[in-house]
Amino acid sequence: MESKNKKAPAKLHIRKGDTVKVISGNAKGETGVIKKVLVEKLRATVEGVNMITKHVKPNAQNPQGSIEKLEGAIHISNLMVVDPKTGEATRTGRKANDKGKLQRFSKKTGNLL
Repeated sequence: MESKNKKAPAKLHIRKGDTVKVISGNAKGETGVIKKVLVEKLRATVEGVNMITKHVKPNAQNPQGSIEKLEGAIHISNLMVVDPKTGEATRTGRKANDKGKLQRFSKKTGNLL
C-alpha cells in the first residue's frame, strides 16, 4: 500500500496566537484565536471553533467518567488570518523589513501582521 506523504510548506501562513476566520466547513464564518498548530498534519486548533464531544473512561481521578467538549483540529487551508487593524480576513504575504528579516503582511491593506 502507498502511504500519503504530505510535505509541509517551509512556512505556514498562520501561527499560534493569530486571530483567524474559518472560510469553509461546518464552522464557516466563525473566528477565534489559534491555540495550537500541528505542522506535520497541516492542521490547527482554534479556540471555541469546531467543538467535538469526547467520552472519557472512568479512572482513579475521575471514577464516574465524563463527557468533555473540546476543540477539534481544522485544516489550515480552511483558515484565513484576520487583520488586527481592520478586523477583516486577508491573505498574507512575506517581505523583508529594514534588517532583512521576513515579516508577514496583509495583502488587502499592506499592514504588517
